[in-house]
Amino acid sequence: MQAFYKVCLVLLIIGGINWGLVGLFQFDLVGWLFGGSASILSRIIFVIVGIAGLCAIPSLFSSDD
Repeated sequence: MQAFYKVCLVLLIIGGINWGLVGLFQFDLVGWLFGGSASILSRIIFVIVGIAGLCAIPSLFSSDD
């Protein structure tokens, strides 16, 4: 399960960097790399990052230090 959360964390970091670029420079890195924001591949990446965010929610409430 530890590896699962590490993968989720990496995906969340990628998503955070992408959102930061969008907010600061109006540049969508994922869209640029995978053929535009509306391309099916970019949308799949966005969905995977979103699912990683949902899967990381329980770690907010865990008591592991």
